[in-house]
Amino acid sequence: MITIRKSEERGHAENEWLQTKHTFSFADYYDPDFLGFRVLRVINEDRVAADSGFPMHSHRDMEIITYVVEGALEHKDSMGNSSTITPGEVQRMSAGTGVTHSEYNRLPNQTTHLLQIWITPDKNGHTPGYSQKSFQKKFDNDDLVLVVSRHGRDGSLSMNQDADLYVGKSKLAGETVFKGLFDHQWIQVIKGQVRVNDQLVNVGDGAAISNLHEFILQWSKDSEFILFDLI
Repeated sequence: MITIRKSEERGHAENEWLQTKHTFSFADYYDPDFLGFRVLRVINEDRVAADSGFPMHSHRDMEIITYVVEGALEHKDSMGNSSTITPGEVQRMSAGTGVTHSEYNRLPNQTTHLLQIWITPDKNGHTPGYSQKSFQKKFDNDDLVLVVSRHGRDGSLSMNQDADLYVGKSKLAGETVFKGLFDHQWIQVIKGQVRVNDQLVNVGDGAAISNLHEFILQWSKDSEFILFDLI
């Protein structure tokens, strides 16, 4: 079964420095039909204005993945990590027993566009952890790139859950047959169009896929999307 979550149906929040679209219920946005999908809890598409951002705030017992589409995001946390995330890179932070962090767009004249993703861990109380990696060379050469997985296989980042995250970022139109490890998938389209069997998924749309042993993915030129393979 394939169910489309249309872009315009997402929650929306805005202030003087942040525009956010919520695929699932988050903060003041609540939709009982979209509390998450399997272990996928949050997909927030954020646009952070120049020279602004999120001050120090706390998380616990969540796997947090940050994917920057355009611009740059400065990260600092209570574990002592300090870095800047740019397009082509993926960051994973396991909040575990508790982490505080800040996220800022330090660019003076450019908005930073990013997706922040939360996945519930396999259990509470993990030791906090952090990793970040550039996948740009793989994005340039492969149709689907595994960026996060349970045990960090094939050079991906690791996390505390049985789930795989793939990024498709192709300059050319293409097609593949996807055979996941798990029974449920979610696709979030960032740019271009993706077709899942006979269902068209446009920019900003998501698609929940359940109990298909395999399916055909087709994508347009200059497309960008994230594919989640979930328990």
